Amino acid sequence: MNRGSLGSPATRLRSPGLAYSGNLTKIRQHSGNLTSFFHPMTISALLSPQCIFLDTEISSKKKLLELIANVVADRTEFSESSIFTNLLNRERLGSTALGQGFAVPHARLTDLDRTLACFFRLKDAVNFEAPDNRPVDLVFAIIIPEEATDEHLVILSSLARIFSSENVCEEIRKATSKDEIAQIIESAER
Repeated sequence: MNRGSLGSPATRLRSPGLAYSGNLTKIRQHSGNLTSFFHPMTISALLSPQCIFLDTEISSKKKLLELIANVVADRTEFSESSIFTNLLNRERLGSTALGQGFAVPHARLTDLDRTLACFFRLKDAVNFEAPDNRPVDLVFAIIIPEEATDEHLVILSSLARIFSSENVCEEIRKATSKDEIAQIIESAER
């Protein structure tokens, strides 16, 4: 059954600008509204250890977006340039940094059949025009099918909840392996 065609409560609650908001509070406020109507999206289910990159050396936001595009292109039939363009266009709407050194660059792709995710812990933080002016060293990138609006919002709100915890961010910064990072994220979801 197509929930959108029935005008479900979740569709009515959806804020059109939420997916493009850098406002952590706004995203968190909507998380309860959305997850009450959908099966909770688990971030850990999206993220395999092969898609976790530790102490990545990146010199700028642009270079990071290029790297994300490269990683996603290797896992799909989409070109690196189309993925990069979509990520860059989203960043032009406003920074995807949410504060505390965390950013969630994301884009939608037409004809993508599943949501893809990758996580980067950067060796050196980069400027991301964050709302708290803190440079970013923790990056969770998601590429979502064009039509998956509700899933997109649930993922963003889950990430905002997990990474709003300074303790979680610090544990990830101190982690020594990909598996440890995956376990920290999984524990934070509970």
